[in-house]
Amino acid sequence: MNNCFHYAFKVKDLASTHKFYCEILACKAGRSTESWMDFDFFGHQLSAHVSDAIPALDYCGKVDGISVPIPHFGCLLSEQQFETVRQKIESAGIDFIIKPQQRYQGLSSEQSTMFVLDFSGNPLEFKSFKDKAAVFDS
Repeated sequence: MNNCFHYAFKVKDLASTHKFYCEILACKAGRSTESWMDFDFFGHQLSAHVSDAIPALDYCGKVDGISVPIPHFGCLLSEQQFETVRQKIESAGIDFIIKPQQRYQGLSSEQSTMFVLDFSGNPLEFKSFKDKAAVFDS
């Protein structure tokens, strides 16, 4: 197994979380109890924990002139994966909080990006870099 990250986050309930991540995004469900659920998020382990205290969105981040919600999490995808996820989100009737677009056009860090909210209001970003070697460029 390659190195992967583990991220635990708050959700309002497991049923809507399962629907969003497993049924819409096609993530594989893992272990679960009545208060949390693990799943495979594009090769990374997410743990969704039920909470009554979901934080409010804060669009304090500014990236390429666009306000983005902080905190957020997401995944770096291939161009094909990005397109597949975009289609799944659109087919499910989920609104983008930041529509799919190109960021840093013409630069080595050029990337496709889009933001959505899961059914608990957690912001997620999906990205695809034109040049994967530029992911950590300064």
